[in-house]
Amino acid sequence: MSEQKKMSEKKIMNRWMVVIGAVIIQLCLGAIYAWSVFTKPLVEAGWTKAQTQGVFAAGLATFAIIMVLAGRIMPKLGPRMVAMAGGVVLGIGYILAGLVGGTDFTALFILIGIVGGAGIGLAYVVPIAVGMRWFPDKKGLITGLAVAGFGFGATLWVKLAGSWGQLIATQGLSKTFSIYGIVFLVAVVIGGIWMKFPPEGWKPEGYTPAEATASTAAGTVDFKSGEMLKTPQYYMILLTFVFGASAGLMSIGLMKLFPIEALQKNGIDPVAASAIAGTAMAVFFALANGLGRIAWGAISDKLGRKLSIILMMASQGIFVILFQWMADTPAFLYLGAALIGFNFGGNFALFPTITADTFGTKFIGQNYGWVFLAYGIGGIFGPMLGGKLGDMKNFPLAFTICGILCLVAAGIISLVKPAIKKEG
Repeated sequence: MSEQKKMSEKKIMNRWMVVIGAVIIQLCLGAIYAWSVFTKPLVEAGWTKAQTQGVFAAGLATFAIIMVLAGRIMPKLGPRMVAMAGGVVLGIGYILAGLVGGTDFTALFILIGIVGGAGIGLAYVVPIAVGMRWFPDKKGLITGLAVAGFGFGATLWVKLAGSWGQLIATQGLSKTFSIYGIVFLVAVVIGGIWMKFPPEGWKPEGYTPAEATASTAAGTVDFKSGEMLKTPQYYMILLTFVFGASAGLMSIGLMKLFPIEALQKNGIDPVAASAIAGTAMAVFFALANGLGRIAWGAISDKLGRKLSIILMMASQGIFVILFQWMADTPAFLYLGAALIGFNFGGNFALFPTITADTFGTKFIGQNYGWVFLAYGIGGIFGPMLGGKLGDMKNFPLAFTICGILCLVAAGIISLVKPAIKKEG
C-alpha cells in the first residue's frame, strides 16, 4: 500500500503549475475586454456606436452560452483538450477577421463576436474548475488568481494595439486582428498543457475538508446541474450576477466613448481627451479589474462569499452612479475607472466560489456554466443599453440605471440561504 502511495505521489504535479497555465490562458481570453481600443477607429470608419457595442455584446453572449457546453463536455474530453480547443477557435476567429478585412461589420460580428466568443467560452471555465480541485483550501484566492489574467489581459492587448506597440497605427486593424489571433492560439494551447484534474481523492497536505452534518452543510454535498436549476438559490445568484455584469460591461463598452465626450465638453482638446480616456480604460480600469479578482477572492476566504458580494454590489452601485459626474476630470475619471474595475473584477472570483460553496465543487465546471449565463444576459443588456443611450446623447442615464440595479443586487444576494439537498 505504501509503495502504491509513493508511486501515486511521484506522478502528482506541482499544483502551482495549474495557476501558471491558468494565467497564460486567461491573459488571452481577456482580449474581449480590449474591444474598446478598436471602437474609435471603427466609428471613424463609419460604424455607429450601437454597432461597436453589438460585436462586443455578441462576444459576451456567445462566451456565456458556449461555457455551458464546455462544462458538459469537460468530463468526457478532459479539461486539457477543452482548453486547447478554445484557444484554437479563438485564434482562428481573430486570424480570419484580419484576413477578410478589419472594418466589415458582418464579418467582425461573426468572426470576433461569435467565433471568438465561442473560443473564450470553451476555455474560460477550465482553469476555474481545475484550480478549485487542486486548491480546496484556498478556493477564493486561487479562483481570483486563475481569472486575474482575464482582467490584466485587457491592459496588455489595448496597449499593444495602441501606445506601446502602435499596432493599429502601423499595421492597421486587419493585421492587428491576425497577429492577435496567432498569439492567442499558440499561448492558450501552451497554457492548456497544465489543465488536468488531480487524482480522485487527492487532498493537499494538511487539508481536512469540512464534514457533512445531518443537516447537510453548504458546499459539502454536490448538486448536479439539473438539481441546482430547481433551487431558488440558483436564480437569486443568477439575477445578482446579471445586474453586476450589466453595470460592469456597460461601463467597459463606454469607458472610452463617454469620457472623450465629457472631457471635450470640459474644454480638453480631442487628442488629449482620447489619450486620457484610453488610459482610464487600459490602465486604471483594466489593472484594477485584475487586482479586484485576486483581492475579492482573498477577502471572501475571510468574510464569506455572501457578505463579500453584498459589499461589492452596494459599493459598485454607488460608484457607477457617481461616474457620470467624474468622467469630465482626468483625476476623477481615473479614480472612477479604477473603483468600477476593481469591483467588476470581483464578480469573477466571487460567483464561481459562491456557486461551489452553495452547490458543491465536484460539478462546478457544469454548474458555473449555468450561473455564468448571467454574464451573457448582462453582456447583451448593459452594452446595448449604453450604446443606444449614447446614440441618443444620454450616457448618464445608462450609468444611473445600472447603478440602481447593483444596489438591488446587493439586496437580492443578502436573502440567499444555504442550499439543502433533499434525500430520496
